[in-house]
Amino acid sequence: MNFYAIRAIYLFEMARTRRTLFQSVVSPVISTCLYFVVFGAAIGSRITDIDGVTYGAFIVPGLIMLSLLTQSISNASFGIYFPKFTGTIYELLSAPVSFFEIVIGYVGAAATKALILSLIILATAGLFVPLQIAHPVWMVLFLVLTAITFSLFGFIIGIWADGFEKLQIIPLLIITPLAFLGGTFYSIKMLPPIWQTVTLFNPLVYLISGFRWSFYESADVGVGVSLAMASLFLALCLVAVWWIFKTGYRLKT
Repeated sequence: MNFYAIRAIYLFEMARTRRTLFQSVVSPVISTCLYFVVFGAAIGSRITDIDGVTYGAFIVPGLIMLSLLTQSISNASFGIYFPKFTGTIYELLSAPVSFFEIVIGYVGAAATKALILSLIILATAGLFVPLQIAHPVWMVLFLVLTAITFSLFGFIIGIWADGFEKLQIIPLLIITPLAFLGGTFYSIKMLPPIWQTVTLFNPLVYLISGFRWSFYESADVGVGVSLAMASLFLALCLVAVWWIFKTGYRLKT
């Protein structure tokens, strides 16, 4: 294991965050604060408690998960796409560094940045609503598992994309709508039975539900099912990344 290479890639990606601090940290935090103000204070005061939790507190796990998903994908996809765009990826591929070490460096940095942002948002949420974390270990587990999984997914998008506009297609047109429809702002138990069944085909429901359970012990689906679905998606992403480096898909052309 070439730890020097992993460290170099990791530190380079983390340094990019410091150079774009407003875009990487400040902007997402401000956007999430606006959600708290609008949904938590203005609209939340008119909505009854959900499973014994005030609406403002209820949406906190969903908002954290929404930011975690989008930032993990964004950081990882741009991190690997930029070397492709500039041509420096060929220097990386010709260096004595395995694909496993490359993935650890890029995905590790993207997941770290997303986790830091999530913790900042969690601390900020405590200023707006009273929070309780019933299972902090499970909360950290879901955070780390989701960050790594969607950083891998973002890495795949970065390899697949052949233009800057394609980096935004899946996050904007697929991930964000699925997150909004996956129980970020409501419990799927509030939906009619037929729509509850349809919503279960949304993979993000399981992530948001499991993460919310770690806060309030309130979930739309079993926490074991949520963990299994998250693990399955992680495994699929790992297989996809392995295939990309094995075949050289959009790396060697």
